[in-house]
Amino acid sequence: MEIFISIYGAEAGNLALKYLARGGVYLGGGLAPRLLPFFKHGGFMSAFTAKGRFSSLMQDIPIHLILEDTTALFGAAHYARIQAV
Repeated sequence: MEIFISIYGAEAGNLALKYLARGGVYLGGGLAPRLLPFFKHGGFMSAFTAKGRFSSLMQDIPIHLILEDTTALFGAAHYARIQAV
């Protein structure tokens, strides 16, 4: 599991660096809430920030976990409400 968390963190960091996500990275879906203990004590953050000369930039990017499992439905409901008007 530790290897998976490290790969997850490294890829999230790659995408954050690629898009310069200074406003933060939001991790959601069914996987993120189940892995919450590993985010706190695993290698996610060290893999996320291990980007060589850009490591100091990566440390300033906040990471948010979306724990609500019905988040996708909020967007669908909003779209349906807009279309009904």
